[in-house]
Amino acid sequence: LNRVKTLEDDMMETSFNRCLSTIDLTLLGIGGMVGSGLYVLTGTVAKEIAGPAVIVSFIIAGFASLLAALCYAEFGARVPKTGSAYMFTYVSVGEIWAFLIGWNVLLEYMIGGAAVARAWSGYLDSIFNHKIKNFTETHVGAWQVPFLARYPDFLAAGILLVATAFISFGAKVSSWLNHVFSAISMGVILFILIMGFVLAQPKNWSAQEGGFAPYGLSGIMAGTATCFYAFVGFDVIAASSEEARNPQRAVPRAIACSLGLATGAYILVSVVLTLMVPWHTLDPDSALADAFYRRGYAWAGFLVAAGSICAMNTVLLSNLFSLPRIVYAMAEDGLFFQVFSRVHPRTQVPVVGIVVFGLLMALLALVFDLEALVQFLSIGTLLAYTFVAASIIVLRFQQQKVNAPAPAAGGRPSPEPHEGPSTGELKEYESFSDKLQLVDREKSKEHREVVTVAVVTLMVSAVCLCSILVFGNTHLHLPTWSYSLLLVLFSLGFLLSLFLIWAHEQQRNTQTFQIPLVPLSPALSIVLNIYLMLKLSYMTWLRFAVWLLLGLLVYFGYGIWHSKE
Repeated sequence: LNRVKTLEDDMMETSFNRCLSTIDLTLLGIGGMVGSGLYVLTGTVAKEIAGPAVIVSFIIAGFASLLAALCYAEFGARVPKTGSAYMFTYVSVGEIWAFLIGWNVLLEYMIGGAAVARAWSGYLDSIFNHKIKNFTETHVGAWQVPFLARYPDFLAAGILLVATAFISFGAKVSSWLNHVFSAISMGVILFILIMGFVLAQPKNWSAQEGGFAPYGLSGIMAGTATCFYAFVGFDVIAASSEEARNPQRAVPRAIACSLGLATGAYILVSVVLTLMVPWHTLDPDSALADAFYRRGYAWAGFLVAAGSICAMNTVLLSNLFSLPRIVYAMAEDGLFFQVFSRVHPRTQVPVVGIVVFGLLMALLALVFDLEALVQFLSIGTLLAYTFVAASIIVLRFQQQKVNAPAPAAGGRPSPEPHEGPSTGELKEYESFSDKLQLVDREKSKEHREVVTVAVVTLMVSAVCLCSILVFGNTHLHLPTWSYSLLLVLFSLGFLLSLFLIWAHEQQRNTQTFQIPLVPLSPALSIVLNIYLMLKLSYMTWLRFAVWLLLGLLVYFGYGIWHSKE
C-alpha cells in the first residue's frame, strides 16, 4: 500500500508534445484562477462577510495560497511529469494515498467544470432576460426532485461538449484558445480598474457607511476562508508540466507569475468595487455590473458581462485540460483503467480520457443542481494541498541513494543494492567500498524512518490543534483551562516534530527551484489547509466519505492488482 513510484532516469522523455512556453503556462494558470470568482465572489464577500476589508481577506488568502503554490512549484520543476498532486504524493508518500488524492481531484474537476458551465449558461441567460430558461421549462418541462436541477440545462451541456472538442485537438490549440479568452478577460479587468478608480469615492470607506472593517477580525478571517477558493486553479500548471518545453524553469515561474497577477487582480477589483458604491448596497449576484449601472454607466455592464463569460471559458478550459491528464497518469501507472492511458499519435493528448470525462461533465451539468455539490469542491483541493506539502518534507529529507561505484577494469561489478522487501537477504559484499555502502544504506533507512514518523506526528498534532481551535468552544464546550492546556500540548507536539525534522540534514538541489524555509513553509501550509477543511460543513464530510469508499473499492478491486510498481 505504501510503495512509492520509481522515476525513470530521463524524465524529459514523454509521449506528449512538449510545446508550452512559460507564457502559455502562466496564462493557463491565470485562466484557472481568475474566473467567475472575480465577478461574483468579490461582491458576495464584501457585502455579506467582510465589508471593504475583503481586500485584507484577499491578501491573507493570497499568502496562504502562495505556501501551497510554492510546494507545487518545487515538485513541478523536480518531477516534470503530468499528474499534479497525485504524482507528487506517489513519488514520496505512497501508492494508496496517491490514488485517493487522484480520485478526489478527479471528482473535484468534474463538479468544478459542470458548475462553471451552469454558471456560464445562467449568466448568458440573465443577459437575455431568462428567455432560454423559460423556453426550456415551457417546451421540455421542469421537475421537482432533490439534487436534480429544475430544468435540463442544454446550454451548459453544449458548451462543455464544444470545449471537449477543442481540447482534444491538442495542447497547442487549447493554449491558443485560452490566450484569446484570457486576453479579452484581462482587457475587461483593466477597463474595470481604470473606470473604477475614476469613479471612486473615498467616503464609501468612511464611518458613516460602516467603516473599513464593519465585521471586525472575525469577518476578515471568515472572508479569507471563502477567498482562498478563488485561487484554486494554479495546479493546472503542475498538471501540464509534461507538455512544457523547459519545465525546470517554466513551471516555478509560471506558478509565481500567475498567482501574483491573480492576487493583484482580486485585490484591485475589491478596492474599486467598494470605493464605487457603499459596500452594504452591493448586489451579491452581479456586483460589478450593478455598480456601474448604479453610477449611470449601463453600457459598462455589458462589457463586464462579456469579460465574465470569457473568464468562465478559461476556467472551463483549464478544468477540461487538467482532468484527463491526471486520469492518464493514474492509468499509466496501472491504478486506473488502462484505456485512459492511450495517447493519440497525431494530437499527442489522451483523447479517450478527454472525451469520456467531457461527456460525464456535460451529463452532470445537464441534470444536476450543482449548488448542492459545489461545497464539495474545496475538500479535495485542501486535501491535495496538505499531502503535497507533506510530500515536500518527506522528499527533501530523504537521503540521496548512493550509487554503486563503477567496477574496476577486469573486476566484477559489485551487486547494486536496491530498495524494497529484499533488503533482508544476505548478499556477498566483496570490497571495503561495498561494506561502506551497506552502512550508508542502513543509516539512510533509519534517517528516513525518523523523518516519516515525525511527519506523521506533525500531521496528527495539526489535526488535533485545529480541531480544538474550530470546535473547542462551540461543539465541545471545553472549560477555559482544558481548552488552553490542550492548545499548549498540541502546539508543543507540532513544534517538537518540526524541530525533529529540521535537525536532520536535507537534500540541496541547486539545479531546480526549491521552496525556502523547509520544513516551516510546508508545515504552515498543512496547518492552514487542515483548519480550512475543518471549517467545512458536516454534509461535505459525509459526501467526501462516500466518495472515498467508492475510491477504495476501485483501488482494491482493480488498482492494487494492476499497479506497475
